Amino acid sequence: MANLIMTDTWLNPITGDYDFSYPANTQDPADGLANAVYMRIMTPLGSYWQNPLLGSRLHELQREKDLQRVRILAKQYAEQALKPILDDGRASKIEVFTQQAHDGRLNLLIEVTDSALVKRQFNLFVKVA
Repeated sequence: MANLIMTDTWLNPITGDYDFSYPANTQDPADGLANAVYMRIMTPLGSYWQNPLLGSRLHELQREKDLQRVRILAKQYAEQALKPILDDGRASKIEVFTQQAHDGRLNLLIEVTDSALVKRQFNLFVKVA
């Protein structure tokens, strides 16, 4: 029996659905990093049955007004959620930037430098009232 590398559940960052096109024993660290960022940002903190510490508090901002302080909170919540990726050595640096268009969406621009010093960028959004 082959040794399987168990990582995060594979989710498609565009649809949010499970993506069965990825093999369970993938060795591609870039795909694993993208999946880890997506899961930690989009999963409400404490709601993932397998790991209650996985996720972010960004879901709490959905009922907040579209104000500057929400932008600051979103940055802090995203940084907290992504810290385990730094702690386990999959990334050497993570920077979170926010853009607020005041249209009910707060954009998170996340730049992750992996352990091989390759930069990857992710663009996710948070709904705000």
